[in-house]
Amino acid sequence: MEFQDYYQVLGVGRTANADEIKKAYRRLALEWHPDRHPAEKRDAAETKFKRISEAYEVLSDAEKRARFDQLGESYRQGEQFRPRADETRTSRENFEGQFGTGGFSEFFESVFGDQLRRQAGGARSHRRFRLRGADVEAEMALGVGDAIRGGKRRFEIRGRKACDSCGGVGFSGEHVCPTCVGVGTTPSARTIDLAIPERAYDGMIVRLRGLGEPGSEGAEAGDLLIALRIVSDATYRIVADGIEADVPVAPWEATFGAEVGVATPTGAVSLKIPAATKSGARLRLRSKGVADADGKLGDFFSVIRIALPRELTPRQVELLRELGAAGGAAVEGGARASKESE
Repeated sequence: MEFQDYYQVLGVGRTANADEIKKAYRRLALEWHPDRHPAEKRDAAETKFKRISEAYEVLSDAEKRARFDQLGESYRQGEQFRPRADETRTSRENFEGQFGTGGFSEFFESVFGDQLRRQAGGARSHRRFRLRGADVEAEMALGVGDAIRGGKRRFEIRGRKACDSCGGVGFSGEHVCPTCVGVGTTPSARTIDLAIPERAYDGMIVRLRGLGEPGSEGAEAGDLLIALRIVSDATYRIVADGIEADVPVAPWEATFGAEVGVATPTGAVSLKIPAATKSGARLRLRSKGVADADGKLGDFFSVIRIALPRELTPRQVELLRELGAAGGAAVEGGARASKESE
């Protein structure tokens, strides 16, 4: 473990007395306890909380503090600090001594109020807070096509679970659990199969009950709140005025007009292609796009793209050759250069 200056961790001077150290620890532990932070910031808070607890355990013990002071400035050269194995745990009695007659739980009672309760059993009992698990918020990108088709979507989300070492109690025997440092939970990853709701829209919140953070001391787990973000995919594009997609048409369909089938978010429709339609034209289909939060359907735009069938008959090939030989104006547009500029 990389050496750290415990005085700096607690924000006290090297001459601070026991009361000043305890006061600094109370303030920082209250501020950085993981259960007081939202899910997305909890890992960072837990790391900070562990450092604060480690610093207080050393500086609150006269013998350990003296041994720590003897290291001098060696930490500035990046030396490794390795406390004895028996110094990596804090006894329950130590915590109770630090926070008065109510022990460590009395400190958290000031944070969580009468939601605390006394845990039964053992030679000495201690109180633990019993709180419903926190809700976990996540975002899931969903292509327009997936939102249309529905079905299920599998993804992984990081959260927390009850500590395997202490069963979520926070203590191992007479010591604070070294795995979770008294928090009672550890990081975890879960695979979620989400059924895509019908008419999913951008910003829709899907609540999965009981899949959030575990509750302490067997309390109810929180919920998983998934915000759906509808994004463009290989077929459909989200644009400022609705949804658009390319619709390939044959040259003769664009030239003489036709009716073609188009798959919109609300279902297949028949689109009328006017005669002499140019490639790139946008044909509006009102109220055939995706719905918003109020259920109002947006518009769908068919972007015409001139294309040839995948396979041509010999006669079609012959006609195309005759069409090219007939001459006429050259095709223009895009990055195509004119012959004069070649």
